[in-house]
Amino acid sequence: MQIPVIVQTAGLLTLSNVFMTVAWYGHLKNFSTKAWYVAAFASWGIALFEYLLQVPANRIGYTQYSLAQLKIMQEVITLSVFVPFAMIYMNEPFKTDYIWAGLCLIGAVYFIFRS
Repeated sequence: MQIPVIVQTAGLLTLSNVFMTVAWYGHLKNFSTKAWYVAAFASWGIALFEYLLQVPANRIGYTQYSLAQLKIMQEVITLSVFVPFAMIYMNEPFKTDYIWAGLCLIGAVYFIFRS
């Protein structure tokens, strides 16, 4: 059984985004007392796994979707990963701005995938 391109692409991009979010923002909690270069090297190591998932995700997705469609898919996934990360891991409060940003992305999805 072949896994549909959308499932492969979205799944790999979601996993990639988890690594990306931890690499970009996790050091703010975990390495806040360390020198910036320690946080940078730790983030760099985590980001390697992001790229190992993101590159095949985009190559697979590009067989069926346009570059713009892949980018919008990435942005939707990014917000979907970032909000729980910010709230659960970083203990940030929920903001209604997350809803407005999500609605804007729904509009972007509509316009980029409508044809």
